Amino acid sequence: METKQLTVHEICPTTTQSWVKKGALLVDVREKDEVEQLAYDVPNIVNIPLSEFEDRYHELPLDKDIVMVCRSGGRSLRTTAYLVNNGYNPDRVVNMQHGIIRLAQKGFPTKGDTSSVLSGNEGSGCCGPTASKTTQSSCNGGSNGSGSACC
Repeated sequence: METKQLTVHEICPTTTQSWVKKGALLVDVREKDEVEQLAYDVPNIVNIPLSEFEDRYHELPLDKDIVMVCRSGGRSLRTTAYLVNNGYNPDRVVNMQHGIIRLAQKGFPTKGDTSSVLSGNEGSGCCGPTASKTTQSSCNGGSNGSGSACC
């Protein structure tokens, strides 16, 4: 039996800003507590946490450009592949590489406290020691063993 190869496209934060200016929808798959700490500051954004994604992905339009985002790009890459596997156009649904960490480091607009991402303290993200249980469970159970975020 032949296995079909999925194509998932990734774009950088700079290209993401261009997509947003052209009307693309950003879909942030971080958990609500993460979004409360630091959020993307763009007009067209929706939060569908990874823990709810399979139940809610159908809320996303099939006929619109969509950029999937998270903290560092791992969870959003998984959801991008999920959407493509479930009928979304791989040329219209893309993942933003490196997440809000890189976006903030590049100086693009965010809302909230950027100190943890700008200081290089990435271990407090989805899987680090200060992450909530909900956040950790949506990221395959926690730390990657090195004390840094697994996604």
